[in-house]
Amino acid sequence: MGARTDTRLTPRQRLNRGLAYTAVGPVDVTRGVVGLGVHSAQAGASSLRRRYHEGQLGRDLRRAQEALAQELATAEEVLTGLPEALQQARRARRRGKRSWLIAGFAVVVVLAGGAVAFSIVRRSSHREPSPLPSSVDVQPRP
Repeated sequence: MGARTDTRLTPRQRLNRGLAYTAVGPVDVTRGVVGLGVHSAQAGASSLRRRYHEGQLGRDLRRAQEALAQELATAEEVLTGLPEALQQARRARRRGKRSWLIAGFAVVVVLAGGAVAFSIVRRSSHREPSPLPSSVDVQPRP
């Protein structure tokens, strides 16, 4: 787990090294030129992307303000209808005892069915003793 001693060269450093050394020169020159081209393309793309987003920022801000105004209006409507909704919920809660009774009955039926199925499976898995005598001596010999 030693520390890495070699550092990665930037495309500019690689180009300079490639021009300085003749043995690895063509490879480094090629990699340096390609790397500089890629970096310049990325810089141009990020610049275009930034300029595009700056133009979009004003439009997005207006859309967000409109959406926020709509959400606030909707929230205000919900708040005005809240007392009525609470009354309806209280009425519905009073009727809920019947549903608990039905759910309890369903649980009892399911448990009873499971107990019956368990006993049937348990009985069918037990083998009845054979009426024939065993072919192996059960008593150990002295």
